[in-house]
Amino acid sequence: MNQKKQVNHKFKSKLIASSKDSFNIELIESLDDKTAQDIINISKDLKDIYGPNSILTNDNIHKYFNNTTLPFLAKMNNNVIGFIIGASLENFSNQSWVQYDENLGQNNTLYTYAFIFQSKYRKKGGYSKTLKKIYTSWAKKRGFSYISGHIKKSIFKTNNKIEVIKEFSKWYESDEPFIFYRRKI
Repeated sequence: MNQKKQVNHKFKSKLIASSKDSFNIELIESLDDKTAQDIINISKDLKDIYGPNSILTNDNIHKYFNNTTLPFLAKMNNNVIGFIIGASLENFSNQSWVQYDENLGQNNTLYTYAFIFQSKYRKKGGYSKTLKKIYTSWAKKRGFSYISGHIKKSIFKTNNKIEVIKEFSKWYESDEPFIFYRRKI
């Protein structure tokens, strides 16, 4: 009889930033079961944006929170309130959409896989802006020149640093158009 072996991971992170109101940003080195479950619960909100396949699960969470990715947690009073996950564009080379990016193979682009906060912390207190700034700074320190990702066309805001790589009229399970973008950092 084959039994799935339970692997107990120890939580390990590096504190990157903190504020006087108990807001912390941590770079994740390894997850424990409790933190993984907190992240999975927050990721359920991704379903409304990207469809059910975007939700993190016990089966895929360690694919995105490991030593080859750039995963950050936002915490308030030591509770996970949000996260951002980046991985080298080359990690997605088997995906059809990535073939549109001329930087594929250059190892200079960090793809933002997921960026989300609990709903009560969205657009409040500057938490998401702070996390995004730290993420961008860390990407630059690691030699990345660009950050890319996908965003709903309806909320996409252009500026002189953002380039549209491709517009997709349908993005996986979403019925809304999405923009695949690249931003110079």
